[in-house]
Order: sequence, then C-alpha cells, then structure tokens
Amino acid sequence: MKITLVNPYELGRQPFGLAQPAALLTRAGCQVNCCDLSIQTLESCLSVDTELVAIYVAMHTATRIAVEALPKIKQLSPRASLCVYGLYAPMNTELFRSMGVDTVIGGEFENGLLALVDQLRKKTGQQPFTSVTSLEKIAFVVPDRSTLPPLSKYASLIMPDGTTRTVGFAETTRGCKYFCRHCPVVPVYRGKFFVVPADVVLADIDNQVNAGATHISFGDPDFFNGPGHALRIVRAMHARHPALTYDATIKIEHIVKYPDEIRELGQTGCLFILSAVESVDDAVLGLLDKGHTRDDFINALHIVQDAGIALAPTFVAFTPWTRLESYIALLKDIYEFQL
Repeated sequence: MKITLVNPYELGRQPFGLAQPAALLTRAGCQVNCCDLSIQTLESCLSVDTELVAIYVAMHTATRIAVEALPKIKQLSPRASLCVYGLYAPMNTELFRSMGVDTVIGGEFENGLLALVDQLRKKTGQQPFTSVTSLEKIAFVVPDRSTLPPLSKYASLIMPDGTTRTVGFAETTRGCKYFCRHCPVVPVYRGKFFVVPADVVLADIDNQVNAGATHISFGDPDFFNGPGHALRIVRAMHARHPALTYDATIKIEHIVKYPDEIRELGQTGCLFILSAVESVDDAVLGLLDKGHTRDDFINALHIVQDAGIALAPTFVAFTPWTRLESYIALLKDIYEFQL
C-alpha cells in the first residue's frame, strides 16, 4: 500500500510523529513517504496512485494548515483514503468529517494507523467514517526518518557567539500525568503518559547525530513526568556524544521539586528549559490549576540559572481574568528578570 504521511507544522522540527509511524508502517509492508509542509509542497509528495494520506495534527497551527491543505490533497490524490491523527484530531472530529476525512485517530495513534491499513487492504467496499482515541501502549521501534527532509532544512539553534547548531527532535514520553486546565494534552490523555523505551530513544538520537544533529530538542509535554527515565537517557546520550547539547520542557513544579536533577541536566549539556509559567498572578495560576505560584516561578528561575541553564518561559498573556494591573506586573517581571 502506498501511503503519504503529512506533517503540516511542528515548530520547525523534524517530526517524531511521522518518523515513528513510518517505521511501523514500513515494517507492515507499506510503501511510506513523508511530507513536511513546512519545507515541501503537496505537489512534490502526492500522486494519483496514493492510497492513504494521513495528516498529523500535533498543534493548533498544524490543524489550521491541515484544514487549508485538505482540498488540495483530495485534488492530487482523489482515490486516497483520508486520515487525520494526533493530539488535535479528536477535538476536531466533526470539522474533519465535514471536509471528507474518513478516519480520525487520537491518543496513541500508531496502532490505529496499522488497523486502518489492514482494513483498507481488505477492500470491503465503502469504509464507514471512524473516530477513535486510543490509550493503548505502543510497541515503539526506532523511528524511520529516511523520507523526511534532512535536518539541515529545519530550524537551527543560534548560539550567543553567532554559530549555529543543527537541531534534532526526540520524544522520551507521550501524554502527561497532570491536569492543567489550559492544556490540550489533558482531554486526550486524562492523566496518563507513556514511556518510549530508552534504547529506542538513544538509537534515534544516534541516527540524528549521524545525520548532522549537534543539538536535540526533546518534545515531551513534560520531560520530568518520569525524571528517572529522562536522566537515564541524558546520561547515556552525554556519554555517547559529549559535545551534544539539548533542551527540554519541564513544569515549574518539577523544577522546584528536583533541583539536584536540574543541576545534572546542566552538567550533561542542557542549554535551556521551556516551562509553561503562563501567569505571574496567583489567582490565575490557581484557576489554571498550574500547581505553582509566582514565588515558585522565581525560585525555579534561580534554580535553573544556578545550574547554568536558561529558562524560556511561556505565558498566556490574556485570559478572561486578566486585569490591567496583572498584565503590567507580567511585563515588569519579564523586564526585571531579563526574560
């Protein structure tokens, strides 16, 4: 079966969400091609004999692009079954169904894609529309990045001295055990997270280093959902590739809870940590169920900086509870903490 996996957008990084299913589908005997719309065109990836087009929507931006791309996909591959999968797929089921999509898969999507291929191979006539969100554990294998654009085509990391680092992208876990009210992971995973085996992660990193990566961006919703697992991986990665740097996303709550572990990240090449601070207003943080306070944020900032790591916070600058005073306080903190 001829399959094209399409990535509309994932922050300029080479997507694990295409490379992992590509490996599993290839093992199942499919001819798999990957298309990244941040770099490639649909015309260069699709043909009239494509039998399945599966679009990966990990982000809101990717979903908006997918909606724009669907008419062109149907034009270029008119006989293909259409599937949309990933974090934002189930919450947009009715929209995608109205646009002619045949299958929507959320959660741990690889088994759903394999089941869809099996169903299409049987050719039992017109397939009914299906939508499924699975939290069944996946038997992960080493991702296949062979048909994705080279890492040099993706966003690079600019260092303070003006040099650049080629960025690879890996995931050590999927899902999240927390219930922050602003987060799109929560309604899909409902407090569950799944570990990608360390040997799979490390083999994927080895392959990307061999392909030119000098920095790895870890895409886990929270790198410290399983801190022991994360540390095993970065220790082994640093032993294999001492010059390799990396970044990760970690909750403020976890930074405060694991200061020694944060220090070890600094010793193994972590350059910066992204953290969803979201607000410096304790009332808003409580409404978002973030699990931290403004004081925790300031404490976490000192912990990270003392470890020789930069903190890259994200903020939800405007909420229904934003007041002029709280917005000015946010701007002052950004300035005073040199964020």
